[in-house]
Amino acid sequence: MDKINHSIECNVTSCAYHAGNKDFCTLNAIKVGCCGDARPKSCDCTECASFEASGRKCGC
Repeated sequence: MDKINHSIECNVTSCAYHAGNKDFCTLNAIKVGCCGDARPKSCDCTECASFEASGRKCGC
């Protein structure tokens, strides 16, 4: 497993970069993106653009 990045908390266990049994990411940095509107007004309109599903590349 890659080194845990204690600066990036994450509880998305289906992500290829999730740190196993710890709620952290293993990437050095992540990219945060928007789900459509470039000026989101709520959390629901943002996403971790670095997400990859475990075991395969994300086709989103």
